[in-house]
Amino acid sequence: MSERPSAADSARLLRQRVEMGGGEVFLDGMTRAEAMAMTASARRGTPPPEKVPAATAPAPRSPAASPAVRSRPVPATPKGPSGGAAAAAPADAWALPDNYAELREIALSCTRCRLAEGRTQVVFSDGPSDARLMVVGEAPGANEDETGLPFVGAAGKYLDLLLATVGLSRAESVYIANVLKCRPPANRNPLPNEIEACSPLLRKQIELVKPEALLAVGSFSGQLLTGREKVALGELRGEVHTYHGVPLIVTYHPAALLRNPKWTRAFWDDLQLLRGVIDGA
Repeated sequence: MSERPSAADSARLLRQRVEMGGGEVFLDGMTRAEAMAMTASARRGTPPPEKVPAATAPAPRSPAASPAVRSRPVPATPKGPSGGAAAAAPADAWALPDNYAELREIALSCTRCRLAEGRTQVVFSDGPSDARLMVVGEAPGANEDETGLPFVGAAGKYLDLLLATVGLSRAESVYIANVLKCRPPANRNPLPNEIEACSPLLRKQIELVKPEALLAVGSFSGQLLTGREKVALGELRGEVHTYHGVPLIVTYHPAALLRNPKWTRAFWDDLQLLRGVIDGA
């Protein structure tokens, strides 16, 4: 019985396939059908099947044309919905401590929205608090709610692999958090009042971690951090934004790549842009 390739070998293989226009390599040699089955099982909170025939995998949707990656001078402030500066926090914004350990303790006991009633655990973060890169996702899923850590399911493993292709180690140089710290019921989209209640925690996390760059994965985090709530993700990606002076790249959520592997090339382009920002920091 042959052994699965190592994570480093898988990262090299994925990098080669993406550069050649591929993107069908998943999670240390796992096929797309297996990865999609794992993702579906994770969202249901049930164990994945041992093997899934390729014929049962949903066909990927045709992605919108990805814009060419282009860098531009980084603006002093993030864009607002009409092109101006993002709105400032309201005067009655949640007062939070400047101590990281205290901030985490406050988050773990938070009851500012109704998501607290159904959670198993608060999912605050993963990774070193002095990381060079901070990845911001949307909200915890079933695996995350169970473990208390973000991005631990199939999408998280794929994210780790993709980051490794540009020399970024999750364990050593990446801090990961979500816009929401509690899982929405049935993994539904975050509600505006939930984002409003939880976003002060994220803002304070960014302030205390002081990353050299931010990577927003998915529409909710991209729209929140750019301040452009009604702009499609495809229009936000492919350029450098800033969030309170921190360079910000917006790209697809890794779960979307598992459903639509052809988008992997666009994600790869965004990682190249991100790598350039970090190298120039």
